[in-house]
This record gives sequence, structure tokens and C-alpha cells, in this order.
Amino acid sequence: MAADERFDAVVIGAGPGGEVAVSRLAAAGLRVALAERELIGGECAYWGCIPSKTLLRPAEVRVQATRTAGTGEPPQRWPEIAAYRDFMIRHLDDARQVEGYRSDGVAVHKAPARIAGPGRVEVGGAVLRTERIVVATGSEAALPPIEGLRRGEVWTNREATTFDRVPEDVVVLGGGPTGLELGQMLRRYGARVTVVEAGERLLAREDPAVGELIGRALAEEGIDVRVGARAARVEADGARRVVRLDDGERLGAEQLLVTTGRRPRLEGLGLESVGVEAGRAGVGVDERCRAGESVWAVGDVTGVAAFTHVAKYQARVACEDILGRPARADYRAIPRVVFTDPEIAAVGLGESVARSRGIEVAVVRIDLPELLARPWTYERDPRGELTLVADRVRGILVGAWAVAPLASEWIHHAVLAIRAEIPLATLLDTPAQFPTYAEGYVAALERLAG
Repeated sequence: MAADERFDAVVIGAGPGGEVAVSRLAAAGLRVALAERELIGGECAYWGCIPSKTLLRPAEVRVQATRTAGTGEPPQRWPEIAAYRDFMIRHLDDARQVEGYRSDGVAVHKAPARIAGPGRVEVGGAVLRTERIVVATGSEAALPPIEGLRRGEVWTNREATTFDRVPEDVVVLGGGPTGLELGQMLRRYGARVTVVEAGERLLAREDPAVGELIGRALAEEGIDVRVGARAARVEADGARRVVRLDDGERLGAEQLLVTTGRRPRLEGLGLESVGVEAGRAGVGVDERCRAGESVWAVGDVTGVAAFTHVAKYQARVACEDILGRPARADYRAIPRVVFTDPEIAAVGLGESVARSRGIEVAVVRIDLPELLARPWTYERDPRGELTLVADRVRGILVGAWAVAPLASEWIHHAVLAIRAEIPLATLLDTPAQFPTYAEGYVAALERLAG
């Protein structure tokens, strides 16, 4: 081992949460070390959010052109799309990021790190001494226990965002956000797509109506959506993969994409050496993102919510705590978005969850084209629904969801309303820009008031 080096803080993992932590602590004048076993930027930058949304956009534009009056379908040039995707993911090269951190005085170690006891982190032959450890190791795709399913023989999100050639057909296991986004994207690039969801509905954690609406939209594009269909076995048929369902049906495809879940990266981390317990869901943290004595954890590894924006938020909270400032994480108003077309956006509690918590609920669901002008200016045969869930007693919103164009952008009206507990009367008395989808809040609030 190299001689010990002492730092004010050591951050393990350089995904979005880790990067926020490193940047903030270094900017505050702390001497910081960063350990990353793969690429600085993490899953989101190279194999998740950035490449998937980059690939979704060209296909989305083509479809939007056909839905807009007086326009037609533009040509699609896959080599140019793939080249831009590669530019956006930095050609899987983080050299500039490493140099940037080092120029800011951060000690960067590109190797797996292990906590070897209180205040001690071993990485790449070096021993880092510190009073503050931030764990931000993220998560990885988890394969379900299906006979014949083996890593390396199927696609996960990584292969499905870095492929060079569009496959002829794909079976997607999992009807959650990742499966629906990537399934629709592959369909729009020309693949035949079948989505297999073992549960009784798509997007199980959202209101049942959300799954029904997006299921119809996907079916209209020619995607074969199977709910309540469980994969029992995976077999090889030459170069093709065959999924045998529990009812005996066989689904064959050139590629099998598995999007059934993720697991926190904990293996070999050494948390037990500092008395931090971790389970299948991840590392438990308190409202200050503390996992134990002088140990903080942020992002997917905590199991709170596998969103980039949650990782960044937790990192901000952890840094405030490390720097001796008051901060408490509040997860009441975390937005959830699925970047399908139409987009799905939700925040807060659904109706059934709100009722289970003893809230006296008022719910309103509106058809946006029925009440607004914006959907008609945006596309022919316009689509879109918005639902608000309110607490009758307190007179505030506790939840909202939308399935509509651009929903990811205007869900934040509800996010702020829920987080700040803005009275319904104040929301209703606030004018909305005309014509926008955000006007839907006024229309829905008027029905609630009525």
C-alpha cells in the first residue's frame, strides 16, 4: 500500500450524486478525494438518462411531424443519430472530467474503493484517511431468477442505449419506466417490439389509469403489450432468444431486453467495517442522509428513489450537513417522469395511497383537449389527461399525474404546490399563461372547487 493520504472528505462513486458532493465540498474549501471504478458521470451520463433521451428525441420528432397539420414524416439517418449519441456520452471516455477535477484540486482515483474501517478508504493501492465518507455507488441492472437468463446474453439498459444496429425484433421484460421508454424507442427505429409485464398493469406504482393510457398509446404504434404474462424460461434458438411464458407460449426475438429492476451497488464496499448495515433495498439513511458515524450515502444506493434528481438532492443535503449547516431531506414532492410519447409525469400520492393514509380525498380527472386550446395547437387528434388529488380538510394538493405532451415540463407546477403546501384557493387565483398545458391546473382546480 502507498503511504496514507489525509483528506477532509472522500466520495466513493462519481455518478450525479457523487459529482454534486465532490463539487460542493471542494468549492467550500475542503480537500476532497474521489474514487470511481468506471466512468465519472456514472450510469446516467453514459448508459441511462443522457443516451436514452438523446435517442428518444429524433424518433419523437418524426412522429410529431406526422401529428402536426401540414407536415410529413422527415427522413431518419441512423448513422447521424448514433454519432450524436456517441458525442453526448463522450464516446465512453471521461478523461476530460478526470482532468477537470484534478485541476480543481480533487484527488481522483479510478479504481474500486473499499471502506477498511473508521476514517479509512482503500483504493488502487492507496490508503485515504478522512473524517467524512460519502457513499454514492449507485445501482446496476438486476436480472430476475428466470431459468436460462444469463447476463452477457441479453440486453440491459446499457446495451439498449449504446447499440450500433437496430435489431429486427425485441422482447422487453418489464413494463416499468425503462422498459416502456426503450421499447417505444426501438419500435420507432423499426424493430418489432413485445413488452412482457408479469404484473396486472404497466407502471405498477402509478394510478391504474396511467398504465391503461400509455398501454393504448403503445398498442397504437404496433407494440405488442402483454400484462399478467410471466416469463418462465429463456432459451436459445440459433442466434435468437426465445422467451417461454408460463402459459407455454413462446416469444422469439433477435434481442431480449431485461428491465425488471435494479439493485444497489454494495458488493465489496466494506460498510460493515464502520458499522453500517445495508439490505437488499440499499443503505438506510436519516433525514440528513447520514448512514452512520461520519458516513453519508446518497443516490440509488440508499434505495429511497432511483432518480438522478433525487441523488443530486440528497447530495446537496449531505453536503450541507457536512459543512455544519441545517438541512433535512423531504421526499413529499419528488417528480416521477417516464419519457414516453405522450409523456407521463406524476408527483406525490395517488388516490388509493392517500385514502390508505386516512386523508379525506377529493379527486378530479380532466381531458385536456376537451377544456384547453393548447393541445389543439400542438397536434392533430390531441391527447392528454390530468388528475389532481387534494386533501379536503387542509385544502392543499397531495398528488397529481398527467399523461400528455410535455408533461415533464409542467408537472413542476404541482411539485411546488405540494412541497410548499400552497392553498388550493391560491393556486386557483393564479393566472396561467395562455395557451399552455399548464392551464389544465386551473381547469381542474375549478372542478375541484365546484
